[in-house]
Amino acid sequence: MSLPRIDPADYPSQLAAKVEKFRHDFAAFAAPEPVVHQSAPLHYRLRAEFRMWHEGERVDYAMFDSAAPKTPVIIEDFPAVAEPIARAMPALRERLMASPPLKRKLFQVDFLATLSGRLMITLVYHRPLDESWEAAARELAAAMDIELIGRSRKQKVVIGQDWLLEEFELDGRPLRYQQIEGSFSQPNGGVNRQMLGWACAQVAGVGGDLLELYCGNGNFTIALAPQFGRVLATEVSKSSVQAADYNLEANGVSNVTMVRMSSDEISDALSGGREYRRMQGVDLASYNFSTLFVDPPRMGLDDATVDMARRFPHILYISCNPSTLRDNVAALQATHEIKAAAVFDQFPYTPHLECGLLLSRRPAA
Repeated sequence: MSLPRIDPADYPSQLAAKVEKFRHDFAAFAAPEPVVHQSAPLHYRLRAEFRMWHEGERVDYAMFDSAAPKTPVIIEDFPAVAEPIARAMPALRERLMASPPLKRKLFQVDFLATLSGRLMITLVYHRPLDESWEAAARELAAAMDIELIGRSRKQKVVIGQDWLLEEFELDGRPLRYQQIEGSFSQPNGGVNRQMLGWACAQVAGVGGDLLELYCGNGNFTIALAPQFGRVLATEVSKSSVQAADYNLEANGVSNVTMVRMSSDEISDALSGGREYRRMQGVDLASYNFSTLFVDPPRMGLDDATVDMARRFPHILYISCNPSTLRDNVAALQATHEIKAAAVFDQFPYTPHLECGLLLSRRPAA
C-alpha cells in the first residue's frame, strides 16, 4: 500500500467514500443506516514503527512506499502519530545521533503511547546489546521519562517496565488497561473509546450471559462485563491473557472467567465435543448465553464459529475487514438480521474501515 497523504482538508471526503462503500456492500442485507464514528484528523495513532536509515553520521526515521520498496522516504514529521510520539521523535533522534552505543546498527524504532500521555519506545538492533548500550539506554530513559526496551536476535533488555497503563473514562466509568510491549493494542485511542461506547449501548438491557471470542487484553471485556450476569471470554495469546487477567483485577471486574482457547475449540466444547483440560472448573451448562461478542482477525469467522453463532439470540460483531464480515453475515442471513450498524474510522487516509453490527435472531428462527 502506498504511504498515505495526510491532509485534514481531504479527510471528510475520504471518510464519506468509505461509508458509502459500506452502505453499498451491506445494502443486500437491509442494514440500517450506519452510525459514523470519525477519527481526529491529526495525531490519532498511539502505535507507530519506523525503520532507521543510516547515511554517514546521520540516522533518520524512514518508511517505504510499496511503489518503490527499496527507496526510503525520510520522515521529518509524521502528523498521524499521537502527540507524545510526535514530541518524542525529534528529541529521540538527536539523542541517538549523539550516542554511538545507541545508534550503532539500530534497525527500527517502535513507539507505543497512551491517551493518558505515557510513552514506551522499543529500539531494535542488528547486533547484540552489551553493557555500554544498557548504560546509555538508562540515561536516555531517564532523560526522556519513558519506558525503554532494547531488542536484538534472541535478546530483550527492559529499562523500566515493558508495559504501559492506559487510563480513560467511558460513560462516567474510569477504565484501566495494561498494554504489553509487542502485544496488540488498539492503534486509534479516540476511536476505540467510541467503539466501546457503541458496543455497550447495543447490549444495554439485554441481560443474560456473554460469550466473547478473541478478547485480547480485555479491551471490550472490561467495558461490556457490567451489562451481563456472567462473561466467558476466550483468547489464545498467553501475553494477552496475562494482560486481561491484570485488567480484570485493576478494574474490579469479578464476573468474567478467562479461558485460553481458540474459537474452534470453544465451538467444539459448546457442541458437546471432547473435554478440554483448560475448561476444567467451567460449567458451560450453567451459562445462560444471550449474546455472542466477536472481534476476529481479518479472516473473519470460520465455518464452525459461524455455525455456533446461529444459536445465540444476539451477535455483536466488530470487524476490521468489511469483506469477510459481509461473507459471515450472508452465512447468518437465514437466522439473524442486522439491527444496528456502525463504522469506526480507525485508519484515516487509508482504505481500511472498522465496522460493527448487531445481529438478532429472526422470529421465525
